[in-house]
Amino acid sequence: MSQAIIFDMDGTLFQTDKILEISLEDTFNYLSSLNQWEKETPIEKYREIMGVPLPRVWEALLPHHSIEVRKQADSYFLQRLIENIRSGKGELYPNVREVLSYLKENNYSIYIASNGLMEYLKAIVRYYHLDEWVAETFSIEQVDTLNKSDLVRTILEKNEHSQGAVVGDRLSDIHAAKENGLASIGCQFDFAKEEELLQADKVIHALIELKAIFPKREVHSI
Repeated sequence: MSQAIIFDMDGTLFQTDKILEISLEDTFNYLSSLNQWEKETPIEKYREIMGVPLPRVWEALLPHHSIEVRKQADSYFLQRLIENIRSGKGELYPNVREVLSYLKENNYSIYIASNGLMEYLKAIVRYYHLDEWVAETFSIEQVDTLNKSDLVRTILEKNEHSQGAVVGDRLSDIHAAKENGLASIGCQFDFAKEEELLQADKVIHALIELKAIFPKREVHSI
């Protein structure tokens, strides 16, 4: 059985900051048009909590608003993110395709496990043709607990993996690896926090470093 390499999406494979600010700005302008917001767009607040499931994002950004307003914001934000992806305003991190191709060629099974919504994740996968290398993409929507450790466990159980690694930029990725007996590889990228990465087994500053961490493997033919 091949090893599983499970990637986070935002801040790991996809440079979310390329579309984050404009999508969030659009969303809060929309809320302003509904007379539901009067202040500046809370970009920095979002950056602080980047990586948590979207329902928790809106709880943090709109703590005094109704659930209905939060749902409106969530829906509009998702729409803007997807439109910005499809219009080419986003970007993968350097060497994503090279690294994914290398891992697949060397018999590693590649998955994406993200706190993002599935519709958003599919937009990225389709636009950048990541399914050429990624076996399956998983969203936090697929587990009731909204816990990334449970999402990673779902991937392992579904595909009968017991070894591998989680590659991500936030503490939830590191915990998901450790709680499932996998190696944790922290990415020192845009949204990473030094105190969180200290808990990772390894820290990388560029995805290309994964080629040195995961050795070439023989692919046996039958």
